[in-house]
Amino acid sequence: MKRLLSFVLFSALAVSVLADEGMWIPMLLGRNEADMKKAGMRISAKDIYDINNACLKDAIILFNQGCTGEYVSDEGLFLTNHHCGYSYITSHSTVEHDYLTNGFWAMSRSEELPCPGLTATRLVRMEDVTDRVLDGVTPQTTEGERAAIVESNIQKITAAAVAGTHYKAIIKPFYYGNQYFMYVNEVFTDVRLVGAPPSNIGKFGGDTDNWMWPRHTGDFSMFRVYADKDNKPAPYSADNKPYKPLKHLEISLKGVKEGDFTFVFGYPGTTQRYVTSDAVELAANIENPIRIDLRTIRLKHYNKAMNQSAAQRLKYASRVASIANGWKKWQGETQGINRLKGVEKKKESERRFQQWADGKAEYRDVLPQLHKAYERLRPIEVELTYFSEAVRASDFMSRTRSHRELANASTDNEAADMVAKLKKSNEKYFSDFAEHTVVDRAIFIETFLYMWKAGYAPYLGEQGTSADAVKAKLEKTYDGSMLNNSEKLQKFLDGYNTGKAKKLSDDPALKLYEQAYSLAYDATKLSTYRSAYADIQRLMRSYVKGMMEMQPDVNFFPDANLTLRVAYGHVEGFRPRDGVYYKPYSTLQGIMEKENPDIYDYVVEPKLKRLYNRQDYGRYGYLDPVHPDAGPDMPVGFIATNHTTGGNSGSPVLDADGRLIGLNFDRCWEGTMSDLLFDPDYCRNICLDIRYCLFLIDKFAGAKHLVDEMTLVE
Repeated sequence: MKRLLSFVLFSALAVSVLADEGMWIPMLLGRNEADMKKAGMRISAKDIYDINNACLKDAIILFNQGCTGEYVSDEGLFLTNHHCGYSYITSHSTVEHDYLTNGFWAMSRSEELPCPGLTATRLVRMEDVTDRVLDGVTPQTTEGERAAIVESNIQKITAAAVAGTHYKAIIKPFYYGNQYFMYVNEVFTDVRLVGAPPSNIGKFGGDTDNWMWPRHTGDFSMFRVYADKDNKPAPYSADNKPYKPLKHLEISLKGVKEGDFTFVFGYPGTTQRYVTSDAVELAANIENPIRIDLRTIRLKHYNKAMNQSAAQRLKYASRVASIANGWKKWQGETQGINRLKGVEKKKESERRFQQWADGKAEYRDVLPQLHKAYERLRPIEVELTYFSEAVRASDFMSRTRSHRELANASTDNEAADMVAKLKKSNEKYFSDFAEHTVVDRAIFIETFLYMWKAGYAPYLGEQGTSADAVKAKLEKTYDGSMLNNSEKLQKFLDGYNTGKAKKLSDDPALKLYEQAYSLAYDATKLSTYRSAYADIQRLMRSYVKGMMEMQPDVNFFPDANLTLRVAYGHVEGFRPRDGVYYKPYSTLQGIMEKENPDIYDYVVEPKLKRLYNRQDYGRYGYLDPVHPDAGPDMPVGFIATNHTTGGNSGSPVLDADGRLIGLNFDRCWEGTMSDLLFDPDYCRNICLDIRYCLFLIDKFAGAKHLVDEMTLVE
């Protein structure tokens, strides 16, 4: 009944919160406490966030600037996803010591590997600072004046908040600038890699299974935070000690069943819950198809290369994972929006808002002006999409961009600094150029051809020019550029000064890049784009404010912006299409069913197979009450109705008692439109069952000493 009512409200107004939808501010969770307890939660809102006492928020960290982690011991040990730690695992990997393929486990503290540049950030406290940030802003203040006032106030507020401390403070806008919160953080910089399963476990299913359910991926990695003798952040030092967190999570071995209450506590990155039909139409039916097609080209060539050798697979693995993640997500997002008739529903909600707003001077012109702003923005946005996904698709053009900056250097000293950096990057690039150029050349030619055929690269040839002629021009550009000739480029850069800028600019690569850049970033277009975007941000602030006034009894959640949030729901399966029902959990049996030694993504580790055949799961397996005679089984993953997005990767999934039961690592493909539109029938977050994680650490890796650090609850 609750869901039916939510759906009716959504159809009418498209702003009311659906069942299980929402990414809630921890400090304000008291507003949700009654609903959460009704849904099954047994702890209090203060157990989750309390400024005066250690609480669950002290166990949650922002992993670098894009994932979440959680402390699982009082020795600074924390868990996050394998794909979050991927680049750090890769950075420590070589052909001789291939931790990415074979896994890595530190059997002592001395074996833990430093990760320069990696940070772990703990929220100390948050505060509503809206009045102070907007002090001096009046209805007569222009947008430019408003931005200057807000920025000045933010600098003063954050400086005062951390004066005399080692903390750092940021202030972020909510509801398009209708509200502002300050976050005071503690940032640790000595973070070390502790453990990671082999890719055949941590990335089992690869890009094929990405965003899909059922999922069988052991998507976790382990790190440890180190601190100085006073337990405070410090740069890496052999003298540093494991950090003692204020709180670490207890881990439940009870498992999950359908209908169980769950909540996710982490750092969701970006959602656009309140955008209008113009934005949804632009994303789903214009930008996404372009992005998908162009990334399909890149993936085709990279995957072909990866299948040729172990060295090339290792070289391109991280790059392919990054490209494929958005590629597949956008496909599901578009299908989900179209299935929901998302554009039409947004238009209907806008019609009802306009009825309410017509008698109100502050709001009656908001939607018409928003529509006009999007009409100005749309064609330029499309060109910029082609530029980012086609022009910058190849390393050739990426390198051209940096050499173009050199050609534009204004002084010889500035040029000398650029040359030093370029020589280093060029040396690394040319070290395996012979193999890579086959892949990069194919990507460069095919992506530019795609753009030209779509009418967005007229400089390659006007109407009537044959595709073969355009291809020949691209081949000549690639092969004739000195950027692809190591000896010639090195000689040219030796003794470079601004007097050589003209010769550099005449290189065919730089000429092509300049033509593409001039078309996409034309000054008039950019002025229009910036003006339209500024208008959209200003008008959305009014639109969201108006929606809140229109529905004063609705508890609106703010869009995700990489700040700490709570989302709650239940373990629940779903029906992706007619005649199909997905159970809410997966097991090790499913890994064996998917096994295919001829496909890299579905290779099963021999030791894992042996453990399966012996049903040797230790304390982490379970007996199916329906079929107890079948012996124990090993849970792998589960799905729930928690509202998540990018940034929630690695977030703890907690039970009704606030104990760790899983790690969030993905969403179901059918529900990836949840950044724009939420559908409770399809939107599911995918979680690694913590029991599978512990089983792999203990029984598979033989790293029981790490499990012994943790607090397990039977």
